Amino acid sequence: MKLGRRAFLGTASAAGLAVVIPHVARAERPGGAVLQIRLTGVGTQAATRWGVVGSELGVPYAVGDEEVRFLLGDTFGTPWPQNGREAMPMVMLRSRTQPGVIVFDGVVHDRPAVRMESGRQGVGIDGVWEETALPTDGICLPDGRHVISYVSVAQRDGASYQSSYAGLATSDNGVDFRRTNVKWWNNPTHDDPYQLRTMQQDGRWVYVFSVPSERRPGGMMLRRVRWDSLLDPAAYQGWNAHERAWGRPCSPIVDGSFGEPSVRRLKDGTWVMSYLNADTHRIVTRTSASPIGPWSPEKVQVTSSQEPGLYGGFVHPWSTLDNLHLVVSARRSVAGISTTYRVSQYAGSA
Repeated sequence: MKLGRRAFLGTASAAGLAVVIPHVARAERPGGAVLQIRLTGVGTQAATRWGVVGSELGVPYAVGDEEVRFLLGDTFGTPWPQNGREAMPMVMLRSRTQPGVIVFDGVVHDRPAVRMESGRQGVGIDGVWEETALPTDGICLPDGRHVISYVSVAQRDGASYQSSYAGLATSDNGVDFRRTNVKWWNNPTHDDPYQLRTMQQDGRWVYVFSVPSERRPGGMMLRRVRWDSLLDPAAYQGWNAHERAWGRPCSPIVDGSFGEPSVRRLKDGTWVMSYLNADTHRIVTRTSASPIGPWSPEKVQVTSSQEPGLYGGFVHPWSTLDNLHLVVSARRSVAGISTTYRVSQYAGSA
């Protein structure tokens, strides 16, 4: 795929629905990435065609070399969730085109909603209170199965949330997902480091990076598991950075206060990590030649002056080092009440 700077200057999709918003400089020095397009929100293609207006997250994962799917969390038919017009708890949009600007060219089986059980502000299927279930990543395995990692949210506070557990849901057709019994329960102090997860396959291994929920300070942990054993918690091997060995108790590969992490291996072999630095409120990236590191210092990609209320930044799997694409999620509020959820595309370099 060619993701060149020339493509970033385009103004719309073929249908005329993808509106590119120019970058406006603010007081704070901007990061290295530049706004390309609003992906969800009033007037966007997602809103016009599928009623996806207010939405969050937007985690992209590749299905082979021809398709990328985007996992959205709580989704509304309005940018103002307090109006009570919530449409769906989880949404999946699809892009099969390969432009510099992301264009959603379809939903899965003629509907954006993902079929997966959810407690939805009540007692969930596991007998615990569940405000919602939010996706944290997706992966398509070599045997064709789709796996979504998600968190069962016990309590929300704006863009931050307390999870009851992290789990996996599977689908044979990429549409109907079933929650499995594979769960990593949060601990009583709510700082379990295996809650917010991102997954990347490399050969026979799937590498799983994870952090606590609630933007808590803590380390990012790394485990690996053979792709055909992804649903077997006993098969996971922890990476111990101190002993430089697999199969040991995990020790952090990176320390900090993290939002949802996103890690992808680019085609040239470089690994790129993206996350919200919850201390500086900036989307940052790091790079490495290997999942175990060493990881480069943070590079600021998007600041709150560019995207007020930002909290998620996810690496597009077709990115390159020179053309790094981030799907950025933001939530703004007035007097503590959410007024808009939206997802945008930014582009820069790693």
